[in-house]
Amino acid sequence: MRKLNLQGESSNWQSPTRRQRCEPVSYSEETILSKVEEIMDDVQDKLPDQDNKLHQFLKKKINNLEIDKRELVGVFGKTGAGKSTLINTVIGEKNLLPIGRGKACTTVMIKVEANMLNQRYEAEIEFITKEEWIDELWSLKNLLEDSADQEDDQEDDQEDDEEDDEDVDKLLALYGEEWKDKSPENLVDDQYFKEVPEFLQCKRKHLTSESAKELSAKLVKYTRSESNDGEGKEVKRWYWPLVKCVTVRVPNNDLLQHVTLVDLPGNGDRNKSRDKMWKGVVGSCSTVWIVTEMNRAAAEREAWDILESASSLIGNGGECQLIHFICTKSDDTGVWDDRSRDAVRALIFQNNIQAKEEVNKKFRKLREFKKHFSYECLKVFTVSSKEFLKQQHLTPEETEIPRLKAVLQELNDCHSETLNYVSGAHGILSLIQGARSRAGADRNTDVCRELEEKMVQELEKVRQTMQKTYDTFERCLTEGVEKSKSSWDRLLKSVLHPKMKGSAFHKILKCVVQKNGTHKPKNRKQINLNMELTSCLTDSIDEEFKKTFPNEAKRGPFNGIINSFSLETERLMKERQEYKDVELQLIFLKTEEEKMKTILNKTIREQKKMIYNSLMETIEENMLECYREAAEIRGGGSLKNMRSTIENHVRESKDIMFQRAKNVMLEQLENLMVLILGELNTMQESIKQSLNTDGDSIPDVSGQLQMVKNYSDELKKKLKKAPPPMSADPPVPATHS
Repeated sequence: MRKLNLQGESSNWQSPTRRQRCEPVSYSEETILSKVEEIMDDVQDKLPDQDNKLHQFLKKKINNLEIDKRELVGVFGKTGAGKSTLINTVIGEKNLLPIGRGKACTTVMIKVEANMLNQRYEAEIEFITKEEWIDELWSLKNLLEDSADQEDDQEDDQEDDEEDDEDVDKLLALYGEEWKDKSPENLVDDQYFKEVPEFLQCKRKHLTSESAKELSAKLVKYTRSESNDGEGKEVKRWYWPLVKCVTVRVPNNDLLQHVTLVDLPGNGDRNKSRDKMWKGVVGSCSTVWIVTEMNRAAAEREAWDILESASSLIGNGGECQLIHFICTKSDDTGVWDDRSRDAVRALIFQNNIQAKEEVNKKFRKLREFKKHFSYECLKVFTVSSKEFLKQQHLTPEETEIPRLKAVLQELNDCHSETLNYVSGAHGILSLIQGARSRAGADRNTDVCRELEEKMVQELEKVRQTMQKTYDTFERCLTEGVEKSKSSWDRLLKSVLHPKMKGSAFHKILKCVVQKNGTHKPKNRKQINLNMELTSCLTDSIDEEFKKTFPNEAKRGPFNGIINSFSLETERLMKERQEYKDVELQLIFLKTEEEKMKTILNKTIREQKKMIYNSLMETIEENMLECYREAAEIRGGGSLKNMRSTIENHVRESKDIMFQRAKNVMLEQLENLMVLILGELNTMQESIKQSLNTDGDSIPDVSGQLQMVKNYSDELKKKLKKAPPPMSADPPVPATHS
């Protein structure tokens, strides 16, 4: 658990009376958290080490107080769109992420978050394993050898060369020209990794600097394919092909307090562990930024391909609530020299309005996206990092960078994990203090019986609602299985027989089978054979899945039945005066109920991603055998043979493959239902422990209880005062003719 060093602040408790005589003090969220953590640590130390059920129950509850969730903001965009510049500008660290020129691009996943431990700029580099790199080397060399054997015409040569260039760039980065005459085993000799012994030792490399600029220079060789910046001028060996992920930590940054920004490269990585991490991070993003250049925002195919291909990963298969389409370089009008400042501002704003209209219009035509999101989730920004820093023609507000800062601030302000911790602590202290008194012992049995009867009723409501959902999914999936069986050949044809010459497609299909069905060709839309084969199944459930497991937190899963679960302890405190003596125990049960629902919603959010993605994962698992077989095909007619291998496999396994995908999803859904009922049932123990025990050897925590209650009330007030969501567009700037 994170602890803050609060200089000059005493950890001694003050009595409520003394505190009330002082002027009101408003504490920051971090200070409140630190103070409450200190209180709970001290209370836990004072609980007797006896073999007593209540004592053990209380210690367990204190240990289970957690605050570890961060909001992830995923940043997508093609090379040159300005992702790194945008991130640097928004968080106020213009020299942090390396910014390349020309061909340079970010090639690995980079997480940017706050450094909560010290005042230095730090980076943690995670590598793929040595075994994974050997497998990748074999794959790269085989692809290049196959490509050399193909006889292509002039046009096809150019397209194949672009694919080959990416593979060659990866080998040249690490080995120069030495890779050509050596086997993959020779290419993992220690001599190539003298600067990164951590790679061979399966450890993470740590970089530390006093400034963002210094750290950026050190990061270049691990994150970018080329660079003219910093150490890039002298770099002889580039290590980005070995990197799985880089985490950069920035000191003193309020916007990153509860938020992690993730600069994401393209998907479909040949390395399995890197691809798995990519999918996991994308699926955990609560907000997604799609970054593209202003001048072709609506027409830029790659940005829209990213949005559409990732829709299932961030929608039903993820937890994304907001899509921000960010058009960069909005100041690039190309007509500055002979116009006044006001004229330039007017032109920029006119272009911004037009771009937003075009993007919104294009967004409404995305068929695949409609299955996962409503139109209300999209916000369009037209930003200029250069103008925000120089302010030659636009005010800071007109660059819309402050609007993106406000997005991150809202994610921080709406973050409730600290409140959950403090509220949970308030409940536990209420139980401890309530257990000291035996005044309400005669009525404990009555309230316990009433709560247990209510518990049975609420559990039955949840069970019935979930069973209806299960029955609906079973019916939809049955229809999806039948449609998949009758449509498999059409689905395969769309991937295996595209409108391009066979010689050009050979290299692409070889990449598809070597990467287990997924590949992103250069300058083309991503190919995902597994997704195509799964499409009838996902189409059958998408609408129902979105209703059952909405990403919007307010709606709640299973038609809100989890959120509406209640023992009505507040009603008992208000309406039943005879239960006044057990009010503190009822306060504990109320906070436990809220905590349990918070944990359950978090669990359901994670499990629903696994459930949805299980359809495609089951199909991919079934297809692995034929992918491996197709990847081994060489020589004349290899394209035809690869196609036949895939088609024959699906034809022979279709009656089993699609049914198995349905069964796996339903099994996982049923497991989730059992888990939910089991978690809700834990309230039985809380009822029993809080109302059927006395307070032998329980310490007096009345002072601590009042303090934590005050902190909890203060946090609730802060959340209520949080600003409303941003308007879709900023005000029109004033201009003069």
